Amino acid sequence: MSGGDVVTGEFVSPGVGPEAGSAASTVSAGSAVSADERWLVALDVDGTIMQEGGTISEAVAEQIGRLASQGHAVMIATGRSVSMTLPVMDRLGLVSEYVVCANGAITLGRDESAPTGYSQAHVEEFDPTDVLTTIREGLHEAAYAVEDRDGVMRYCGSFPQVEHTGGAEKVEFEQLFEVAATRVVVVSPSHDTDDFLEVVERMGLQKVNYNVGWTAWLDIAPDGVTKATALERVREHLDIPRDRVLAVGDGRNDTAMLQWAAVEGRGVSMGQAPDDVHEVANERTGTDLDDGLAEALARL
Repeated sequence: MSGGDVVTGEFVSPGVGPEAGSAASTVSAGSAVSADERWLVALDVDGTIMQEGGTISEAVAEQIGRLASQGHAVMIATGRSVSMTLPVMDRLGLVSEYVVCANGAITLGRDESAPTGYSQAHVEEFDPTDVLTTIREGLHEAAYAVEDRDGVMRYCGSFPQVEHTGGAEKVEFEQLFEVAATRVVVVSPSHDTDDFLEVVERMGLQKVNYNVGWTAWLDIAPDGVTKATALERVREHLDIPRDRVLAVGDGRNDTAMLQWAAVEGRGVSMGQAPDDVHEVANERTGTDLDDGLAEALARL
């Protein structure tokens, strides 16, 4: 497998185990909406559901619970790993049919026979060798991490964001090449966001999809893989029309998702989002500190 090549898995329906799928079907059966009224509601976590510092407001939790109890397909679509996403769902009491993690590289399906209640429905991986080598030439002092399909983060350099998370393993830089990656993360604290974006764009990264976050944080996914590609796969499987799609996010890794939702449905940018994120959305709500997500969901 050469650098950047993508390995995909067949999309698997939730309900792998003999008892799986009952939670989702129970919610739908007692819902207030019919099948032709059901929306797919895709929500980012950080800066959307969750404020900086990890707070989830009561208003946000209430609106998510309201829509889920009515039978809408409310789900998370995040750049987070699986291990950092499922605890958020537990806090919300959210049991969804699907979950999108790692910026679209991993889609989980509800499976009550699995230890976590979810199993992998679709995974996309790539060989990170070429992209890591290219970036290292321009960012010698950066820290690097590679996440695999099981959510294990192998990293080198100073990486406090992952050092204390479960499943993190510090390795030498060359050992990162040994992992089939669902996501590569690069952090360069010595750069501000604009300088970092300029440096990354000059590299001309090929065969990958990348997003620069609020800080000098670079998320790299397999080529053509975004939250939008994963959500479109879920939407087709759930047979929900494009004009009943609502997506809410605040970061550059949400751009493709909001653009996808805005074509016929609702792509909502959070109030604190960068201008380039607002530009692709067709709605704008308040900031995370002003319960902007609750405001957007209340209109559904």
